[in-house]
Formats: sequence, structure tokens, C-alpha cells
Amino acid sequence: MAFIGREREINILMERFTSSKAEFLIIYGRRRIGKTELIKKLITTTHQGIILIGREESIKIQLDRYSKTLAEYFNDNLLEKQGFKDWDAFFEYIYLQAQQKRFILALDEFPYLIKNDRSLPSVLQDYWDNKLKDSNIILIVLGSSISMMEKLISYKAPLYGRRTGQIKLKALPFKDVAGYIGEMERAVKLYSIFGGTPAYIIQIDPEYDIFENIDRNFLRVDSLLYRDIKFILTEELEEPRYYFSILEAIASGRTTLGEITNFTGLDRSLIGKYLNVLIDLGITKREIPVTASIKSKKGIYSFRDNAFTFWFRFIFPFEDLIELGRGDIVLQNIKKDLNVYLGRTFEDISKQFLWEINPGSKLPFPFLKLGSWWYKENEIDIVALDNESNILLLEVKWKELSISNAFGILEKLKIKSRHVKWHNENRIEHYGIIAKKIKSKKRLIDAGYYAFDLEDFNSACK
Repeated sequence: MAFIGREREINILMERFTSSKAEFLIIYGRRRIGKTELIKKLITTTHQGIILIGREESIKIQLDRYSKTLAEYFNDNLLEKQGFKDWDAFFEYIYLQAQQKRFILALDEFPYLIKNDRSLPSVLQDYWDNKLKDSNIILIVLGSSISMMEKLISYKAPLYGRRTGQIKLKALPFKDVAGYIGEMERAVKLYSIFGGTPAYIIQIDPEYDIFENIDRNFLRVDSLLYRDIKFILTEELEEPRYYFSILEAIASGRTTLGEITNFTGLDRSLIGKYLNVLIDLGITKREIPVTASIKSKKGIYSFRDNAFTFWFRFIFPFEDLIELGRGDIVLQNIKKDLNVYLGRTFEDISKQFLWEINPGSKLPFPFLKLGSWWYKENEIDIVALDNESNILLLEVKWKELSISNAFGILEKLKIKSRHVKWHNENRIEHYGIIAKKIKSKKRLIDAGYYAFDLEDFNSACK
């Protein structure tokens, strides 16, 4: 399996590995996000470690399997014959090995182990407090159940305060996906469809165009992505039908609490509760105008990962057609609406691009806040602010722009900027545009504007 990105996470883990103390790390995130592959990469780099995978099976079978795996790793014939009788024996063995040398022990899908034995966190707490914390161990606990993993490190849990670090693994940023895919326009399209989930990205076939990749990965009943997003949500959520209705509403453009309420017909307070769960799980996010107070009630909701946006926008409403083998009809609908869809996802990609080049000579100032702005019928795609009085306002267009079109967009942007209430008395305004391609871009820059297109994205993603 190809390993994509994660440079920062690998560096963090390598720093822990080279420390002189025992480490107890918690790594969690939803399924397919790349937790196991991250640890495999770490072990491949250090050549000192092993992954033990939790399964939904009896404690005896689990420990027998671990005995055989560890016996092979440590070349221990006695362990292979005798095996572990309980978790105490398991951790005692790990402690004895960790006294002799430094190595990584990764317990993958730890929630399955707890499900089989509720006492396991307490046993681990005891061994960490009294033995393992003074050894050479790099103990890594991984889990896909976000709610259970966060309970594991909560205040009342046995393991509270024991971990030396944690990583909540999220979707890959656009930069990593673009680096894997190569050609920038294709990368924008594929990231908008497959998102930042590593397991989905590696399904992309470079031999096929965008629509053939959609057909093969979303519109066939035997494909991974057709089933997998529903599976992930069903595994994590209680009463998934309500959550699915909310997510379908967001994907169709109903992004405010009121619009979601009207679309779903669910009670407003119930929707608020479900949205908070989806935010905690990293499925959705809530945004407010970048100039607004954190207490603002002008929040809108969107997806954190484009694969979920795409699936709920184009696949979920047409499951019946796909089940009947009529993915061709669904594909025609996707072809018709894809450019409009890409216009929205390109805004998020553009925000990521600006963070990549901030601070830098291509920007008027180092910004501290970045987001969108809206008020009534007025919207500005991207607004960047510093702590003083600088404001950068940009429009984003997923199209090729002539120089006259670009100047026209910027003039309209200036008119909209009058409605932005932020340091109006003394602010220093800067204007810009981001597009797929801007002809005669230098003329805009010479006129005092900031202009970026995919050529600039290419430079930033190297």
C-alpha cells in the first residue's frame, strides 16, 4: 500500500522514539484514515517494533495469537509453547523485554480488546505506573472508535494522565494528495471527489480519467467507496438514519441550522445535538464569518472531508439506481453538476494553499485568521486578517479568467468589501483573486492586486 504524506506525524513519532524515556502514545481517528499505515512506516524506519491487532474474539484466542506473534518477533521458543494465560502475563513479558532494549509495541484497534475485557485499561494502568514507565518501551495504543478512544483518556478513565502524547489523525491535506497525484488540475478534481482519506486516494487509477475513476469507485455495488462511507458512519453512530438526513441536507446546500431543520423535519434541538456529535467525530465542521465573534449565531455547517461531501451529494440520493445497475444515469448527473461542485471545494483548497504560503513574499502581510465572510446576500470567498489593521479579500473562481474578467470581479469585490465591518476607520485593504488560470496575471500584480492560479499551487505543493 502506498504511503502518502504524514511527514509531520512521522517526525513527531521519530522524536518520541529517539527520546530517552518510556513513551505511551494514543493515536486515534476514523477508519481508513491511515493509523496502521503510519505505525508501519514508523516501524519500517526504526526496524524496532511490532503491531498487534485487536479482534472481536475471545480473550484466550487473542492472547494465544499474541503469544505466537511475539514469540516469533523475539525468537522465543518457550513463549510459543506456553503462551500468555492473562493480560498480567502479557504485560509482564513486555516489561521484561523492554528492560533489555527499546522497541515499539502498537496495540491496534484497542477498543476491541476492551470490549472483550473491561478490566484491561486498569491492568494497563497498573503496569504503566509500576513498571513500564521506567522501561524502554514505546507503547502505542490505536483505535478507530473516536468516542471510545476519547473516553479512554477522559478524566474519570483509568488511563487518564498516563499518556505522554496523543495524535488525532485527520484527513490528508491537499498538498499531500497533490504531491501523490502529480498534475495540479487533476489533483484538484480528485481531491474534491476522493478527499483526504489515504485508503480512498490509493483507489484512484492513473490510467483512467476523472469520470472513469468515479464510475469504478462509486457507482458499482462491489466498489469500496460505494459501501464504505455508509459503513463507517453506521459503525460509529447510533440512530444513523437521522445523521444521514442531516448530512444529506448539508451536501445539498442546506448549511444553516434553520435550513437543515426544514429539510429534515427533525426537531431543532435534536439537530443541534446530532451536529455536535458529527463535529466531535470530525465528519462536519461549523464555520462563522471570519470577522465575527466566536459566540456568533451565524454558523454554517459543512463536511471536513470531500469524499463524504461527494458521496452524500451525488451517491446517497441515487442508491436505488446504482443497485439496479444504472450507474450510467447517476454519472450523467455528476457530469452535469461537477463544475459547480468543484467551485465550492476549490475554495477550501485555496484556503489551504494560502496557509501554505503564509507568511511569504507573495502575500501583503502574515495573517493570523483566514476564513469566509458573509452578511445577508453578500459573500466574500476568502478574507485574511492580522492583529493590527490589515485585511486581504479574495474571490475564488474555478475557471479560466481573461484579464478583463479578472478586473471586473475585483471591482465587484471592492463594492462588497464596504459591508465588511472590521477596523473600518483605519484598516489597510488588499484585494486579490484565485482561479484555475488567469491570463496576463502579471498585469493584475503590477496593478497592485494579488493573483494566484494553479501554477502557483504547483510551486507551493513541491
